[in-house]
Amino acid sequence: MKLIDLSTLLDPHDRDLLPPALSAAAGVVAPKIEYQRPDEAEGKDRFCEFFGCTHEDLPDGEGWGSEVLTDMSSHCGTHVDAPMHSGSRCEGQPARTIDQIELDELFCPGVVLDLRAMVTPCGAITPEMLNVAMDAAGVNDVAGHAVLLRTGQERFRMGDPGFFQYPGMTRESTLHLTGLGAKVLGTDAVGWDRPFATMAADFRRTNDRRYLWDAHKAITEREAFIVQQLCNLAALPVSGFHVGFFPIKLARTSAAPARAVAFLSGKGAAA
Repeated sequence: MKLIDLSTLLDPHDRDLLPPALSAAAGVVAPKIEYQRPDEAEGKDRFCEFFGCTHEDLPDGEGWGSEVLTDMSSHCGTHVDAPMHSGSRCEGQPARTIDQIELDELFCPGVVLDLRAMVTPCGAITPEMLNVAMDAAGVNDVAGHAVLLRTGQERFRMGDPGFFQYPGMTRESTLHLTGLGAKVLGTDAVGWDRPFATMAADFRRTNDRRYLWDAHKAITEREAFIVQQLCNLAALPVSGFHVGFFPIKLARTSAAPARAVAFLSGKGAAA
């Protein structure tokens, strides 16, 4: 059994690479972290607070390592969106929060759809593109699967101009996958929909509110779990593996950061 980590690194330094217009989204990129090292004053002080001792009493001259995380969104880094992120109701019922989703719902067979040759920056991923990718992968049944979209975005790092110019899904393409029975919808892009600026421009041009976050809103019609900011999809075969998404168990939240892991058995890496 080989394990492939599909989760992005949460590095506070990435917050400094955000363009000014997106600074409000810093908590989605990474938390602020206050580091308390064992050999530095903060780590020693915390140790002494708990034990009522002084620095001179420390067993090896050191305290302990600890960190304090602040300004962290529930949608930080690689994360699982619960249906409640898309709206308060899903399929006519109260939408579920992250703590209401069982782990066995987030562990399932996976398939990678390679869209790199078809997508364009900020462009829409269409049902036709998905069908072409499924045919190329030799996949005709995704019921109960995690469908992972390889758009090529993992080649960009925070700070690269292309990082926020990602292709995205639409209402029609999302419902196409959920209509086929896919239950987890993953992407290597920072967002599932097209970029906010692209959707906003379409809305201003047409005054059609259907352009506003339409791929996420499709989840209110047919339940599924969206996972964003995946990485290492190039290390996966197109099918024949399982994938697990293990979100932090946060009470009543619309999402939670997750460790996403692919489980391979006797399969080689993708090209």
